[in-house]
Amino acid sequence: MQRTREEAINGLLPEQREALILERLRTHGRVLAAELAAELQTSEHTVRRHLRDLAGQGHCKRVYGGALVVSPADKPAAVRMHEAVDRKARLAAAAASIVRPKQIILLDAGSTNVAIAAALPENADLTVVTNSPEACARLLNRPGFDVILIGGRIARGAAGSLGATALLQIQQIRADLCFLGACALDPDEGVAAFDAEDAELKRAMVQASSQIAIALTSEKLMTAAPFAVAPTSAVDYLFVEADVPRARLASFEAVCDNVMAVRP
Repeated sequence: MQRTREEAINGLLPEQREALILERLRTHGRVLAAELAAELQTSEHTVRRHLRDLAGQGHCKRVYGGALVVSPADKPAAVRMHEAVDRKARLAAAAASIVRPKQIILLDAGSTNVAIAAALPENADLTVVTNSPEACARLLNRPGFDVILIGGRIARGAAGSLGATALLQIQQIRADLCFLGACALDPDEGVAAFDAEDAELKRAMVQASSQIAIALTSEKLMTAAPFAVAPTSAVDYLFVEADVPRARLASFEAVCDNVMAVRP
């Protein structure tokens, strides 16, 4: 006789229950302990224990009421530069469309932001301040750009300058628009980074800019990283891919002023 779903759930071994929770995390990004407890017909204490174990294995980050899957962006910059190149180029073209002539643009390091550097309009009399040598290289010898490269120690993982020198220089800037790099983004948990110094520099960029824009690929949405940068409500423009589910998109629209789904 075929087992009912309820019987199947009741018969789960602890490791099977944990595997199911991990599957939910990877599918939805965020899970809530109360909902999982009801679905799995077990206690919230048991679910929280599973989430704690999964967090200890590096699969997720505990947040209030549940957990978030860890962002997949914790890779060397040299690897990220060659991933999803076409997708990042589409996001970059959409992001560059909000730039206006004569603006001072603060451009954070990151593979998508390097694509934005390449997409910025020429002959617009733009001043671009960046901590990314790669982004700087995309702008040199193009007409209409005054490029300022932020100095300091070049962090291999971030492919951009970090540390006290970079932080001091950023604090002396007053930018019209910042294209901020984001390792992870969640409506409730905000923008996050994997490196403490990187997060500190990003916070300084937010403080130095009148408007904040973020363009990021779908796999970074509803994910976590260890170091907080800014609340999602601080983001004025969010550019995401068109394959983001409607419910997930709505959760960002509730806290961001302008959320734009970029179609292929």
